[in-house]
Amino acid sequence: MGNSILNLKPSAVWKHFYALTQIPRPTGHMTEITGYIEKFGKQLGLETLRDAANNICIRKPATPGYENKPTIILQSHLDMVPQNNKGIKNGKGDHFDFTRDPIQAQIDGEWVKATGTTLGADNGIGVATTMAILEATDLQHGALEGLFTIDEEVGMVGAYAVRPTLVKGKIMLNLDSETDGEIYIGCAGGADVTARFQYQEETWIPKEDVAVKISLTGMKGGHSGVDIHLGRGNANKLFFRFLKEAAKSCQIRLSSFSGGSARNAIPREAFAVVVVDGKQKYEQLQQAVAAYESLLNEEFAGIENPIHFTAEKISAASLTLIPQDVQNRLIDAVNACVNNVINYFGETHEIVETSTNLAIIESVKGLTEIKFLVRSASETKKEAVCSSIESTFHLANADFVETSGSYPGWQPDYNSKVLSVMKQVYEAQRGAQPEVKVMHAGLECGIILSSVPGLDTVSFGPTIQYPHSPDEQVNIASVQKFWDYLTAILKNI
Repeated sequence: MGNSILNLKPSAVWKHFYALTQIPRPTGHMTEITGYIEKFGKQLGLETLRDAANNICIRKPATPGYENKPTIILQSHLDMVPQNNKGIKNGKGDHFDFTRDPIQAQIDGEWVKATGTTLGADNGIGVATTMAILEATDLQHGALEGLFTIDEEVGMVGAYAVRPTLVKGKIMLNLDSETDGEIYIGCAGGADVTARFQYQEETWIPKEDVAVKISLTGMKGGHSGVDIHLGRGNANKLFFRFLKEAAKSCQIRLSSFSGGSARNAIPREAFAVVVVDGKQKYEQLQQAVAAYESLLNEEFAGIENPIHFTAEKISAASLTLIPQDVQNRLIDAVNACVNNVINYFGETHEIVETSTNLAIIESVKGLTEIKFLVRSASETKKEAVCSSIESTFHLANADFVETSGSYPGWQPDYNSKVLSVMKQVYEAQRGAQPEVKVMHAGLECGIILSSVPGLDTVSFGPTIQYPHSPDEQVNIASVQKFWDYLTAILKNI
């Protein structure tokens, strides 16, 4: 049962996290969660502010004797990435709907995970921890501000809207990192690239043609920043590799394609509807599909779950086709475009500097849209990769190609006073030094710093594995360590 997590320690954090699992909060659906957080602050009798973007700031006064300490901002985002396994139900027999159904959290050994969906520990644990601190009466700290931003996962919307009028603090602790024992002082920036092919669909299909739905499922997916170096398969890229060969060997005609659902998630599954000329070509296609399934499982052995690549006959009634010329240009462009890790920092190849995720391909009514997320710690390399993708689709005569939503990276400050205190507290608690790193995933820190300059900022958190996928899980023991560490930091800054 999901409420079994209420028995975990620290109980104040897990109490609030459980409450968050009961509130639908996928990106773009923030009304209920922002109302909940605002009500929470007001019920505590704390000054509670809401800005024009619906970010919430809750201010808590310093405890006695700590009035001269600097004001600290505790920052987390309220939204979560909605990813679920195909066919997952909400407990009532209906397909799971992130806009209305609660997350079904459960304990699995040393971890908390969800039943077939993303858990929302990214960034729900940060939110719950801040709520527990704002509510606590037995902690010692200077003045605090709980800053809860909206819609981080798609476009960093809330972070862009933060202004100096919302926060007073000069120190910001971002609680959105995902490995215990690591402190982050920088992160990659990102940009979206979108390409579109528009066309008049063909409606005539010969009677002898066979319509086939091809499905690629079973892969792990994951966070397109944190997990991009793991070598997992990208469903869109792998599927279009097959389509190119099938167009030659089986003369398939493409009716539609659907793969991926979020720019910042590695696509786990994809589906295509194709048409082939008669029974013989259908049997040939089935053989090609089976052979490709074997090849994928051989290539990704030890990396992926068993990969399923299947073909089934469907009705050709009401189907339309993408024109042959558009199909060829689309397939060539997707096969040609860059994807996955582009380069690493230095010679050690330990930290990704630049990557791209071929995140979404969707065909709807005469339009096929392709969406990428490009990440890099280097602005110039980010721009170069975006330009490379743009060039690929320009060469394919796409009807629309655009780079948008660019956000800056967060440049490291190795002389941070807060970082110095955090190292001291960590060593006192654990007898060792924490790892100080730069993250390839995007954090809101750089964006907030561009509007509220001068903040001394670090990011840290408990251990969360496989965010942005249904395998997401948070380590129970690390949440207690995170709480002990954060409360000691607040006392010692």
